[in-house]
Amino acid sequence: MALDEGIAAPDFTLPTDGGGTLTLSSLRGGTVALYAYPQDDTQSCTNEALSFDALREEFAAAGATVIGISPDSVKRHDKFKQKYGLRLTLVSDEERAAIEAYGLWVQKQMYGRQYMGVERSTFLIDATGNIARVWAKVRVKGHAEEVLAAARAL
Repeated sequence: MALDEGIAAPDFTLPTDGGGTLTLSSLRGGTVALYAYPQDDTQSCTNEALSFDALREEFAAAGATVIGISPDSVKRHDKFKQKYGLRLTLVSDEERAAIEAYGLWVQKQMYGRQYMGVERSTFLIDATGNIARVWAKVRVKGHAEEVLAAARAL
């Protein structure tokens, strides 16, 4: 079950693209747009990453950091970022600990086949570390712009 607005965002420390590490709580004092996506280099996931990346400077001007999270490896994130020239931070959650803490490892269905996967969702986390807004089952078109407007309104 996904998390609700108003509660503390589960903290995590995960490896990032480029060989770094990111601890969510280290970003307190600013807003975080944490978007979860199923897999690097697929059509919808690529379009979503490109949309957030194109607005990265506007998010920064609004005091917000954009972070993408998926169960893909750091190596795969690095290839994905290089292929598309992405500048935003991607964290790798291969063990799915954070993804599960956010309630995003769910049963999905496609073409009659059921499987487990990441539910495309975004969490806007305020400066105190609480979830200010949740978007579940995200449709990519126009989503990054909607998240940016919400970040500006905080």
